[in-house]
Amino acid sequence: MPELPTATLHTQARTGLRPWMERVLQECDHAGSDLAPDPVHDLRVALRRCRSLSDGMMAIDFDPSWRAMKKAGRKLFRALGDLRDLHVMLEWLGKLGDPDDPVARKLTEVVRAREAEARPLAAEAIAKFDRKQWRQWSQSLPRRATRIRLGSPAFENLALEKWAAAYDLHKRAMRSRSQVAFHTLRIGIKRFRYTVENFLPRQHKLWSADLKRLQDWLGEVHDLDVLWQTALQIGAFPDPGSRDLWRTRLQAERNLRLNQYRVRMVGRESLWREWRGELPRGQAIKTASLARLKASARFLDPDFAHSQRVAQLSLQLYDGLARVGLFQPEEGRDLRSALLAAALLHDVGRGTEAKDHHKETYRLICQLPTPLGWSEPDFALVAIVARYHRGALPRTGQKPLLALTLPQRRIATRLAAILRLASVLDLRHLDKSNTRRLHRAAVHLEAKAVVITVDGYSGYHQSAEKIAAARHLLELTLRKPVIVKGASPTRRKIRRPLPNDAAR
Repeated sequence: MPELPTATLHTQARTGLRPWMERVLQECDHAGSDLAPDPVHDLRVALRRCRSLSDGMMAIDFDPSWRAMKKAGRKLFRALGDLRDLHVMLEWLGKLGDPDDPVARKLTEVVRAREAEARPLAAEAIAKFDRKQWRQWSQSLPRRATRIRLGSPAFENLALEKWAAAYDLHKRAMRSRSQVAFHTLRIGIKRFRYTVENFLPRQHKLWSADLKRLQDWLGEVHDLDVLWQTALQIGAFPDPGSRDLWRTRLQAERNLRLNQYRVRMVGRESLWREWRGELPRGQAIKTASLARLKASARFLDPDFAHSQRVAQLSLQLYDGLARVGLFQPEEGRDLRSALLAAALLHDVGRGTEAKDHHKETYRLICQLPTPLGWSEPDFALVAIVARYHRGALPRTGQKPLLALTLPQRRIATRLAAILRLASVLDLRHLDKSNTRRLHRAAVHLEAKAVVITVDGYSGYHQSAEKIAAARHLLELTLRKPVIVKGASPTRRKIRRPLPNDAAR
């Protein structure tokens, strides 16, 4: 593979995953030749970027190749970790230590001895790295990554998730002020930084300098902590005076960086507030969560266009039933969004080889973490509603319903009944020759029956039998007959010519 200039690589790196995966292979060649500090560092940077991209995509796309690529990258990254730590310690000793200082001399001797031991292990790890498999992933995974638009609400939701996790670590570090807390905080900010850098180009343009600066400060704090612990472990201090001198010197460098961090990150004008202001708030959080669920469904569902039409039909039925007083939403619960999510996800099980795809759909949704903006009960409801969009009717004693109270079970059953009917009202799904984008459904009451009119539907349509069966659960939950019929075609109004039109 031809080598690209460093400047070109950095320019291309911002465009996607493939340049970074290609750079890993190039840096393997550079680092493997002499294992010098810069090539080892550059290889770890490229590996870290690929792993962070994989981590972000894994939250949306459940293809197992993402996890496999991340695992392969992590194995090599960790194998180079000890050698990189030793390189960093040597850099710090060059900055802080006097060549005539016995502590600096002893530390340097020990670090160089450890470096000599670490080099063969690092070289072996690079030699064993499966480059053929990595090249295959560098072709297939970038194509999957481009299926989601950069800067989309799905990625904003992911960034908000990383922001919340990092901010929680910030609060813990400010309380405990321990070495472990600041090291963990650095990792949290790094994950937030890479999410923004990889997926949100607009925010990255605004925040990149601050994010890098913060990560550098906390990284240097960690380096100083490791250097101090190493000096204690090897007994580098010949007397208490030298120990106190080094401790004062390292503590001063450490405090300088922590004070710089606090100036930018504590108080009303902190960067935490600035970043949060650019990410979804209020109802937009749930909207972004739905966008992320929708993106996941698009990867898994082999006919996602059908699921999108079913989602629209489900909302039309829900709104129609609510309008005629047959569905009373619970206060404090967003049942409409739960139905929408269930409709978008209801066929994700078809992307697997499972025999009963509705049961596989239930399993897949249950594995997802509760999205931001959702309560656990409402997201659990999504899985149950999707589970019963087909197959056996929901009954007392079935495992998905055991944890629900009777009122909750009634709500789940009614939403499932709506989705069950909507999934067969998509006439285009059954008749591929039908070019209509969406058959709209309207709900109204006639006498003691619920009448659902669907444009383009006829009792002689091939879907009539399936619709008759699908409406049964809705009839049970509403305790009313449900009639599905075709909408009357609207007559076009013909303009009668005025008497003088012919003369004009």
